[in-house]
Amino acid sequence: MITPAALRQRFLAEPLTLRNERRDFGDWHRGRPHYLLWAIDVDLPAVRSRITAAQRALDGLLLDGYRRQPHITLALCGFPARTARPAVDEFDRHWLQARIDALAAARITPFTVAIGALESFSSAPFLHVDGADGPLCALRACLHADTPHPQGEYVPHVTVGLYADAYPTHSVAQRFDACAPVVPLRCAIERISLMGYVAAEIGGALFTLAEWDLAAHRLQWRSRLAAAELFRCREPVRANRDTAPASDLPMEMP
Repeated sequence: MITPAALRQRFLAEPLTLRNERRDFGDWHRGRPHYLLWAIDVDLPAVRSRITAAQRALDGLLLDGYRRQPHITLALCGFPARTARPAVDEFDRHWLQARIDALAAARITPFTVAIGALESFSSAPFLHVDGADGPLCALRACLHADTPHPQGEYVPHVTVGLYADAYPTHSVAQRFDACAPVVPLRCAIERISLMGYVAAEIGGALFTLAEWDLAAHRLQWRSRLAAAELFRCREPVRANRDTAPASDLPMEMP
């Protein structure tokens, strides 16, 4: 995967950062309430501390109200389809089941990632993630197949926030360099999560629908009704043929 030095070079190749807006992008979500993705939950005290330090270093540059918990996006799902013919940015229960079956077949085991220094895309600063190219690529192969979403280069990262305006990239990068050097945080990854957020909220909090256990190779829904309610269908999506019933825990919603 791409190195921090190459990421910095790409960032500096753009004269300005991209301005983000806090508004309801109704032309995008068209009234559909939630957008889903597969991600690794790294909402840990040590990671939150690093993000807070990065946000302080970029004080005055970031859009207010960013509430996403620390996570590493693996693949986008889209909007859950509520009709027999999903739109290009939607997915149905059969597509989701294919992703679950792929995870079951791949049998990817727990691994460790290293969360490192502050770098940036043109739209958002982030903490670079390294140290687990094999497992991350294997997960992407399972989850990012048969999708209309961009198939470009994957850069694992933990987003710090969104830029509030167009700022000269060279001056922003100087703030990165002013940060004290950090020892990479090593995080043990034992599960991945099917997450979502309210589509009308920019940078709103994530909620978790289900988790794939990398040791047990099974999917755990947050409630027995979570899968059925996702598409308003009668039968829940199965985790795989050998799994036990879903958990009785309530589904976490925003």
